[in-house]
Amino acid sequence: MKTRYDLAMASTSLDVAPADGLVRPGLDRERAEEYAEWFAVLADPTRVRLLHTLSTSTSGAMRIGDLAEALGISQSTCSHHCQLLRKVGFVVVDKVGTSSMVSVNAACCTGLPHAADVVMGTLSSVPCCPADLPADVTTRPVRAEDMEAVLAIYAEGLATRNATFETVVPTARQLADRWIPGLAWVAELDGEVVGWAAVSPVSSRECYSGVGESSVYVAESARGRGVGTALLHAQVNGADAAGMWTLQTSIFPENRASLALHRSAGYRTLAVRTRIARLDGEWRDTVLMERRSAAC
Repeated sequence: MKTRYDLAMASTSLDVAPADGLVRPGLDRERAEEYAEWFAVLADPTRVRLLHTLSTSTSGAMRIGDLAEALGISQSTCSHHCQLLRKVGFVVVDKVGTSSMVSVNAACCTGLPHAADVVMGTLSSVPCCPADLPADVTTRPVRAEDMEAVLAIYAEGLATRNATFETVVPTARQLADRWIPGLAWVAELDGEVVGWAAVSPVSSRECYSGVGESSVYVAESARGRGVGTALLHAQVNGADAAGMWTLQTSIFPENRASLALHRSAGYRTLAVRTRIARLDGEWRDTVLMERRSAAC
């Protein structure tokens, strides 16, 4: 029984070149059958409502009884639908005492959009950079006097426990030393630094000199204002101009806003890296995403 999407997504990252010369992800029969099973499970309005109810729940998990009441169905019917969703990995069902607690498998938030992209062929024409830039947000290269604000924003990201595996805020010098020179920016809103983005090297080997790791952080007070969009626009265009051929990032599946933001900049999902590392003693998954420069 499959409950994770890492192998499914990794296998669809292989490209094939058809007669028209365009490069598209291949989709073999086995993967098509698996995706068809996913979509078939969702071909029921009650299951769609169930998944939506869980994904928008403030608690992150619901008892079968409470879920059934919210949907207006019997507990036995609710349990049946939950088991079908669990079979393909959309939900996780855990026993807590005498109750069955149901929660969304965070990996499915990435797996489903990726499967739809593969099926519809949209991965063959990824966007070059985010559109709809906010008029009131400006971006510029980071300066030394920005670092106090940069560190404060980084600390806010650490506190969410959905931004990075790091748990300690570095010094200004330590953070700046991680970045490739010339590839770090801040965003300003009403004259205040409200976000930053940077590119770090992934390796000291010359063959990987054009491969960088993306970082984007937005102040809590400025989220939802398009700051991340402006920063990623500056980052991907700056990286392209600097000759970087690949940008990559690892994002927690729970961080849906960041996943959507990077997709708008042409990042493609490569895999869900299951239980890749621990944060606060708990194993966490990450979504591995990659953007390839159109010039390379």
